[in-house]
Amino acid sequence: MNTYQYHIFSPYRVCPMGAHVDHQHGLVTGFAIDKGVDLWFTPSVDGTVRMKSLNYDEEIVFDVTAPTQVRAHNWGDYARGVKYALRKRFALSRGIEGVIKGSLPVGGLSSSAAVLVAYVMAFAKANGITLAQMEVIKIASEAEREYIGLNNGILDQACIVLGKEDGLLFMDTDTEGFRIIRRPASLPDFRIGIFFSGLTRSLMSSDYNLRVNECRVAAWNMLAYSGQPLKNLDRTFLRDVPRKVFEASRDRMPERFARRAEHFYSEYRRVRQGVTAWETGNMALFGRLCFESCASSIQNYECGSPELIAIYQLMRETDGIYGGRFSGAGFKGACIALVAPEACEQVRQSITEKYLTKFPEYERTFEVCFCRPGDGARFVADNQSPQP
Repeated sequence: MNTYQYHIFSPYRVCPMGAHVDHQHGLVTGFAIDKGVDLWFTPSVDGTVRMKSLNYDEEIVFDVTAPTQVRAHNWGDYARGVKYALRKRFALSRGIEGVIKGSLPVGGLSSSAAVLVAYVMAFAKANGITLAQMEVIKIASEAEREYIGLNNGILDQACIVLGKEDGLLFMDTDTEGFRIIRRPASLPDFRIGIFFSGLTRSLMSSDYNLRVNECRVAAWNMLAYSGQPLKNLDRTFLRDVPRKVFEASRDRMPERFARRAEHFYSEYRRVRQGVTAWETGNMALFGRLCFESCASSIQNYECGSPELIAIYQLMRETDGIYGGRFSGAGFKGACIALVAPEACEQVRQSITEKYLTKFPEYERTFEVCFCRPGDGARFVADNQSPQP
């Protein structure tokens, strides 16, 4: 065991509905969960950043006071990305030395966003910088967009920072207004089932950024068809376009763009309905909307590997599951489900058996785990890390 001065826990997140719309300034929901990333660190006496990982072999070392270099395409890029985003706002003089560890397989739970949030909090603490929650969210998101190169919104970071154990996060990513909707007493208990397909994925090698651009082009086309002023493409969002304009112009657009827009507008409606279902304790409706969200992701957003689609179909056929969908971008990674607590083991056995019958090549890498909603990223008292 190594003893460090500070320990940050930054949770993974799941999104029951509101997927693929934050980059278009849509409505989203989410939970932080009780699994995530642990970062133990001590501020360095100078600008040196020296980090080890319990998940990867190589050590990263760089100077936080030096100009940010190009990406090295390894796990250290997340620390370098946070340095890049923070240095745009603050003078950094002290680095950190420590160790980082993720508690679940990478893929679908926004582990990259959890790591970025942890580094933002660590570098800020080391340099005596006080950040509001929304500042942590925006700095972590900026590091991912501008340095890592993933054109996402703020859903992941918002869930990770703002999440509460006893509530659902509901956020308007256009206004950045949010509510934590406390779980009503009438809502049945549930666990969050996570089904790792066994197939890892990188968003940077998927069609994630392509989908973002397709949504922007769809919005641009609709604004042009309706005679409205155009902005630069990178500042154009589907949220700018009323649904009635979409209905009037959808048949004039290439089908792929119309489907992307259909997902956005239908997901906007589902989030509204889902929030009402949660507030009234209607888990059956909340779960059904999760399933419908995933169906739209498959049909309209056109994401989902054969492995993830197979898990989704199995979840729909399995007793004890209220609802579920792809987690994360939905190109590989994982599926998540809301599961009745008493059904967890039966769900694990049934889906594992049926999935591996279809995909026996993933026998060693397919995993199922169950967790609960949890609180957002925070400093914790335990400052002893496992031995790297």
